[in-house]
Amino acid sequence: MREDPEQLAPGLGYEFREHGLLMRALTHRSASGENNERLEFLGDALLGFVIAEALWERFPDADEGRLSRLRASLVKRESLAALARGLDLGAYLRLGAGELRSGGHARESILADTLEAIFAAVYLDAGFATAREVILSVFATPLARVQVAGTSKDPKSRLQELLQALKRPLPEYQVLQITGSDHIQCFKVRCTLADGAEKTQGEGTSRRRAEQQAAERMLDLFATGADG
Repeated sequence: MREDPEQLAPGLGYEFREHGLLMRALTHRSASGENNERLEFLGDALLGFVIAEALWERFPDADEGRLSRLRASLVKRESLAALARGLDLGAYLRLGAGELRSGGHARESILADTLEAIFAAVYLDAGFATAREVILSVFATPLARVQVAGTSKDPKSRLQELLQALKRPLPEYQVLQITGSDHIQCFKVRCTLADGAEKTQGEGTSRRRAEQQAAERMLDLFATGADG
């Protein structure tokens, strides 16, 4: 363990009352017999329900197969590991000497299981409502992207909905250049997020088309960032 586990609180949006629960959630079986395997079992079930409920509410017309596929994409190992990396969870893990030498702090399976164990620890520490809030907070971006992917709206509308779901300011569009004749013009537009460094550009034969392309590229930035 390289960092103080209490530093996880801002990323999780939750501060544990029972420190021992958090420590157990961060303890791999290679480090101790008092490890996170039972918590991971509980957290897996808890996570599955919370995500299923969120999808059921957001997609009232989706059938069971569609909902199951969406849930599977959100809670699969790769997705959980990516979220764990976003929390820098590897820096807080308690691993045995062998796992430390082999890079266990970066292993997808360990990161994914630990994140589920933390969700269970929150549940045991504060109850279901709080655990649900923590899970939905951690999954805010992936859930927003799933919601966007399930619509047929244009890129600007999808980007606006995504930012609103993430509680971020709406994008700003600025015309950078107009070239060509009056009949055949080419517009270059920049899309900027006021609360971050993200900027994209788009081109088109009208301002609207250029803005749509810039918005599409901004959506691609979010997709790449969440997957990485």
